[in-house]
Amino acid sequence: MTPIARRMYQLLEPLCLVTFFAEECNQELAALGHRTYWDGYFASRAAPLGRVPAQVVHAAFYNFADGEVARHIPRAWETIPPEESLAARERGSAASLRRILGAELAGSPGLVRAADLTAEAARSAPTEGRVMYAAMRTVPVPEDPVARLWHCATVLREHRGDGHIAALLSERIGGTEAHVLSALEQGIHPPESFGRIHHLPKERLAAVMDGLRERGIVDADGHFTDAGRATKQRVEALTDDLAAAPYEALAPAELAELIAVLEPISTKVVAAGSR
Repeated sequence: MTPIARRMYQLLEPLCLVTFFAEECNQELAALGHRTYWDGYFASRAAPLGRVPAQVVHAAFYNFADGEVARHIPRAWETIPPEESLAARERGSAASLRRILGAELAGSPGLVRAADLTAEAARSAPTEGRVMYAAMRTVPVPEDPVARLWHCATVLREHRGDGHIAALLSERIGGTEAHVLSALEQGIHPPESFGRIHHLPKERLAAVMDGLRERGIVDADGHFTDAGRATKQRVEALTDDLAAAPYEALAPAELAELIAVLEPISTKVVAAGSR
């Protein structure tokens, strides 16, 4: 059986991805004056942390290569306050969901119920050791149901992400290495061509691949070894286990109801490619 945390990830992740894939969020951030997509990304996602140095954002986000965060933080906050970027991200993401879902589904009692139950889960888990989750918990929950559903799904996404980082650390998998494993799991070969890392210097990617070969995680051709596949499976299993706490606040009947009301919402967003 699929763990409840995995099923909730499958249902909620498409709602979160509109922030990165749909146009409305990028348009809102560009309207503030952010010059590039990545300026807006770092400025808005890191905003709940406060005006911390790039090193702190780099540590919290985990999977960006050395120097990538520092190209945007703190410069992206120098003329645009973090709070404004955060609000623009919420506006754009909610607008994307409304457009994709259409007026009937976006205004349905099922969506309101999904937002309420997701909010209950999102505010229930311990924050210790969960930097991004704790930061997002400080952000006010929107009153509008569509915005509230996106916000709480994103809070839960950051909770899961914090746990995923812990799972990667338990297997000594670094940020760039994690992208290689993700690429291989998706059937992307060579993994160095994966969109999240293909822009990195070839020497850097070669060193990462050599290190994974030395550890027996990938073979000479850059494919998973059995040991590497088992490593990835352990990471995902532990991620699911660590992501379960928020849903323990819901009764079994509430969980079943949440899944039922989310399914048509998530299905429609998936069909649109979260765009």
